[in-house]
Amino acid sequence: MNLLIVDSMTWTITVLGWFIVFVALVFLIGVFLTLPKVLNWNLRRILRKKNKDVAVEELADDKLVITGETNAAIAMALHLYFNELHDEESNVITIKQVRKRYSPWSSKVYSFNNVNFPR
Repeated sequence: MNLLIVDSMTWTITVLGWFIVFVALVFLIGVFLTLPKVLNWNLRRILRKKNKDVAVEELADDKLVITGETNAAIAMALHLYFNELHDEESNVITIKQVRKRYSPWSSKVYSFNNVNFPR
């Protein structure tokens, strides 16, 4: 492959595409790192409004953070609970025999046995 054949517009689009991807990744990293801090700040603000006598030091981060194991246990419990909410089935299978009308696809008249082979 000869890179001299590639047009300058192609290089511009390639570099711009890579730049957009990396900027988007940096933006997502920033969102994922700041979102827990914003949620904890909002939770502290709500708790301060409800309990005016609670000191800020008592609202430590370790009391507000739910661990991954706890989140996994809650998610599994919800999954098991919602999967049991389907309809109860009778487990009885009924088969009705239905008379079919004539179909040329199943006709024995057109079978391979009626082909005239040369003798």
